[in-house]
Amino acid sequence: MNIVFEWMCVKAMDNSVFDKYRDRIIEGSIVSTIVWLGLPIMIVNLVHISYNIADAYWLSKYSDIALAVPQQVWPSFMLFHSLSAALSVANQALISQYIGARRYGDASSVASKLFTTSFILGIILCLSYIILRPFIFGYIVSTPKEIYDDVMVYSGIIAIGMFFAYLVMVYTTILQGIGDTRTPALITGLSALTNIVLDPFLILGIGPFPRLGVVGAAVATVFSRFLALPALAFVVKKRFRELRVWFTRSIDLRWALSNIRIGLPILVLLSTSSLAFMFLVKLVNMFGIVVVTAYSIGFIILQLADASLRGFSQAVSIMVGQCIGAGKDVRAREVAWKSVFLVFSTVFIASTILYLFRDPFIHVFTSDESIWLETRRFLEIFIWSIPFFGLFIVGMSIGRGSGHTSIPTVIGIIRLWAIRIGGGYLLALLFRMGSTGIWTAMLLSNITAGLLAVLWVSSGNWVKPVIEGYETVSDL
Repeated sequence: MNIVFEWMCVKAMDNSVFDKYRDRIIEGSIVSTIVWLGLPIMIVNLVHISYNIADAYWLSKYSDIALAVPQQVWPSFMLFHSLSAALSVANQALISQYIGARRYGDASSVASKLFTTSFILGIILCLSYIILRPFIFGYIVSTPKEIYDDVMVYSGIIAIGMFFAYLVMVYTTILQGIGDTRTPALITGLSALTNIVLDPFLILGIGPFPRLGVVGAAVATVFSRFLALPALAFVVKKRFRELRVWFTRSIDLRWALSNIRIGLPILVLLSTSSLAFMFLVKLVNMFGIVVVTAYSIGFIILQLADASLRGFSQAVSIMVGQCIGAGKDVRAREVAWKSVFLVFSTVFIASTILYLFRDPFIHVFTSDESIWLETRRFLEIFIWSIPFFGLFIVGMSIGRGSGHTSIPTVIGIIRLWAIRIGGGYLLALLFRMGSTGIWTAMLLSNITAGLLAVLWVSSGNWVKPVIEGYETVSDL
């Protein structure tokens, strides 16, 4: 009787709203589907980067060096946020493959487990970050004294937003796993636009608002994140009624082991990456406030490229996951290779445009000649590695969608620790190349990682599914 009931439930859900997304991802044109899925994420990522640019711009009007404050904070923030990102990767792989296999009840169960775990972890890690800030910025990062007090205040406020960020990640993961990338893109995009609008009022004290400087930038960021949470929750509840996203006690060993198997490599990569960036910031800080500020300005251009890449790579992850879940190995491989060629060619064109307009961009943020020259040197060396960084991101997205994340994680660790950090310290200090040595190591790290990622993709060992109860389906 139970078997008959379960069969009837599955048949009743065959024509559910999930199928609208699944069928296009499984059967539609690969390139157009990548654009369909990836463009909204890219746009919202660009909007998010725009608020980083807005922060930097308005902070530069507040103080010549205040724009360096956020870049001191974000690597450590991302270290504490890395567990959320790892959970997101693991559960998006599970949800997307369950959706591909039309096992919607299992997808709903995964969603509630993700929500419960993220809620608890968000509170714990938020409080931990607040307590550990003096050690992080006083000893690990060694923030320059000129901006130390601002960094402490900014990071304290941003820590509050960590809890909201964990829950926003939950609903974004659920929607993207289903194949709905537009809704989270729209909501989080509007959230970022709110941040952009608030920045000048809170940073510079326009109108009735006080002149808050870095405090205003942090408050605008946390407030905008808070607004996104109820909107995303409302959409999931109303549009996908089959999903029951709430607290649950049924966090079983199988789900936990799946998260460890898929998410642990991502957690290792992201946490070690965040630590690597903290040590990179420490290395940059050794060369004084001019190099620190130049790095912060140059990093804005790199964030623009990163935002575009991660938008389309997320689309690749979703498509690979659902194709593998549906047993379409050949299509999954085709998605991978078309993504490699599409990303490399488009990012190379974008990098060329960024290179040509590097000088006007730098002038937006500084009129100080020494900062301008250092930023220009940074971009001229590093910008040509961005297409190879794109290849690395595609490799990561294929690993995340398939659930096979170990090899991309190893490549990521080599990229940051062996080449960028090890090479950076070697070239900058031992070979006395100074900041040029740091920029050169960053260049070499991306080129190496991109080539290694392509080699791994070509192996094709990532097409084996990670969900339970898988049965092979014809790919014809």
